[in-house]
Amino acid sequence: MTGIPGRTAVSESLKALPAQLTPPVELPAGVHELAVAAADALGWAGTVLPEMTLHGRRVCLVADLKADVHAERICLGQEPVTDRASVSTWAWPELNGRVPEPAVRIVGAISVARHWRTGLANAVPFLRYGDAAVVLPTSAVLTHDYLANCLPRARAYGVAVLSAEPDAAVELDLPGRQDRAFPEVDALYRWVSELAYDQILDTTTVGS
Repeated sequence: MTGIPGRTAVSESLKALPAQLTPPVELPAGVHELAVAAADALGWAGTVLPEMTLHGRRVCLVADLKADVHAERICLGQEPVTDRASVSTWAWPELNGRVPEPAVRIVGAISVARHWRTGLANAVPFLRYGDAAVVLPTSAVLTHDYLANCLPRARAYGVAVLSAEPDAAVELDLPGRQDRAFPEVDALYRWVSELAYDQILDTTTVGS
């Protein structure tokens, strides 16, 4: 026996497979396809946007267009502003009531990853703006490490976890938080919402 709790004895004649020879974990489908399936399984209403890098994290945002605000911004000629420096000034007290209203609501962020640590690292920062979820291939969830380390952390943070089957079917493994708090509408949220607004206008046909 190894004397270490939770580990079984392994014959000294066996050697671990070198890392470079270990088959890489593959996703059963494209990132956006899996994110769309995950949003459907979670019951998130909104548009699943293409994967983007925000704050150094790769996620697919799910955003819900506010039709009334969108119509007003069209009338006022207020197009999406994606320059972060410009949007950061919108939080200044002297600009209160003089800047565009957020035209989308950030429903949540979905991280599609090959390992749960990467998925959580990508998803957790977005909990301040909405819900968050991680999609992992089934090969990554059928491990002791996933059960012992991923699920407790995801449950503590309130991040939903979904598994992607080899046929690309996505199933909910752990529900996220049940209490939907109001997002923290700060300068970063405004910038993220403008990026999402710009993406929605680029990827969908929105009537005025």
